[in-house]
Amino acid sequence: MSKFYTKLTSRVQKFMEAQKMFFVATAPNEGRINLSPKGMDSIRVVDENRILWLNLTGSGNETAAHILENNKITMMFCSFEGTPNILRIYGKGKAIHPKDKEWEDAIKLFPNIPGARQVFDITVESAQDSCGMSIPFYEYKGERNQLNDWAESQGKEKIAQYWEDKNQTSIDGKPTDILG
Repeated sequence: MSKFYTKLTSRVQKFMEAQKMFFVATAPNEGRINLSPKGMDSIRVVDENRILWLNLTGSGNETAAHILENNKITMMFCSFEGTPNILRIYGKGKAIHPKDKEWEDAIKLFPNIPGARQVFDITVESAQDSCGMSIPFYEYKGERNQLNDWAESQGKEKIAQYWEDKNQTSIDGKPTDILG
C-alpha cells in the first residue's frame, strides 16, 4: 500500500541516502518529457522539505530548461537491494549556476566533482513510497569514472566552451540559462 508524506521523514532520508542511483523527471509546458538516471554522491537532504541535487555536465541540459519554464520535478528512488521500496518525491525546483550568488553555499555541500554544472534546489511538496515488490535485485559493483575522467581532461575552459556549444538549449530549443 502506498503512503504519502508531506515531509522527508528520517526513515525516508535514510532510504534515499542508501540508494546508489535515482531518477529525475521534468517536463516543459510543451515539448518532450525528460527522465534521466542519476548517480554519484550528488544528493543532499538539507531539511525535511528541501533537497539539493548536484547536476554534472552532460550531453543535454533538459532539466535546467524545463525548470525555467515549469518548475515541477519528480525524483524516484528504487531499492535494488534489501527490502523492496519505491520512493517518489514531488516538488518544485530552481537551478543554481556557478554564476549565481547561492552557488558557493550550495556547492560546498558536495565533493569536488569535475564538470559540476548546476545545483538544483528542490522544495519538497510531497513524497510517496510504494512496495516495489516487482523491482528486481541488482548488485552494485561500483561507480563509473568515465564522466569524471572526461570532465577532468577538458579543464574549466573547455567545459565552459562545451556549455556554450551544447548546453544552452534543450532538445526542444528551450533556453537553459546556463550562461546567463
